[in-house]
Amino acid sequence: MRLLTLESRFFLGLVLLTTGAFLWIVWEFLMPVFWAIVLAILFRPVFRRWLRLVRGRPSAAALLTTLTVILVILVPFALLVTEVTRQALGLYRRIASGEVNLHAPIDFIERSTPAVTDLLASYGIKIDGLRTSIENAAVAASQYIATQALAIGQDMLTFTIFFALMLYFLFFFVRDWERILAGIVRALPLGDERERRLFAKFAEVTRATMKGTLVVAAVQGTIGGVLFAIVGMEAALFWGVAMAVFSFLPVIGAALIWGPAALFLLATGSIWEGIVLIAGGTLVIGLADNVLRPILVGHETKMPDYLVLLSTLGGLTVFGISGIVIGPLVAALFLVVWEMMAEERTSLPTE
Repeated sequence: MRLLTLESRFFLGLVLLTTGAFLWIVWEFLMPVFWAIVLAILFRPVFRRWLRLVRGRPSAAALLTTLTVILVILVPFALLVTEVTRQALGLYRRIASGEVNLHAPIDFIERSTPAVTDLLASYGIKIDGLRTSIENAAVAASQYIATQALAIGQDMLTFTIFFALMLYFLFFFVRDWERILAGIVRALPLGDERERRLFAKFAEVTRATMKGTLVVAAVQGTIGGVLFAIVGMEAALFWGVAMAVFSFLPVIGAALIWGPAALFLLATGSIWEGIVLIAGGTLVIGLADNVLRPILVGHETKMPDYLVLLSTLGGLTVFGISGIVIGPLVAALFLVVWEMMAEERTSLPTE
């Protein structure tokens, strides 16, 4: 018995060691694998439809599903990145050359509310110094944005390799999904019923998280970009994408973009444009999250806003831009696992 226990412990250590070594080797390529899994889950219904159309040939259905992903997601994404990069660089050039009047809000305050100027002076804040600080901050921010945009363009080879690997993995995950899950269920020592339930929850949470974040972000970014174009703001598409990214943060979200923009319009004398932007941001962009997210996500998997905010910021810190999705997904799975454990403990007979 002791020998068997020793052998079991040694074998478990060997499993953990080899697993850790394998993850360490492939760590740089885990993001393509993650996104391939996410897309395989999201496009599972599409695969089933193609499977019926090609009369049960899984390889052909997986290939057609992969081509669908390319046409529906990757091609529009590449075009969007190209145009956003162009607008970001143009905005930086206009700010750096002085074509965009960054002093307009300060001039407006100085002209219309002298009391505010006196109040700032009483605290040692000079208007001229404030002008310089705003200009330096705007130039630095726009330069950072332009630098990141150029970095994306220069790293196109890396992105191409990333997407190629993702599509390669996606084909096999879509085609062999059931077999892969069966192999994992057979190998993991958690109990088949618990494992199948956990994987079902993982798929449910993944779909809900993606729908509840990406779709809402796309809607808010589109509405914001259209509003910016209507009021004549520079680089409307760029700001729309920025609002889509910030919409992942609950409560404040896109308001971090359209709020200062509306104040800028009001300060530069574009009163009606500023009012339109405030009304559209409050009534349309602001309500999109409250209306769409419960419909897309459902009440079972919806997380509290504070947990979404915390997990999104943590995901961004650890995983970069992919953390926008990975963070909330990990948090949702964390809740699911604890919920399952609580249910199992409750179902145990009491002595």
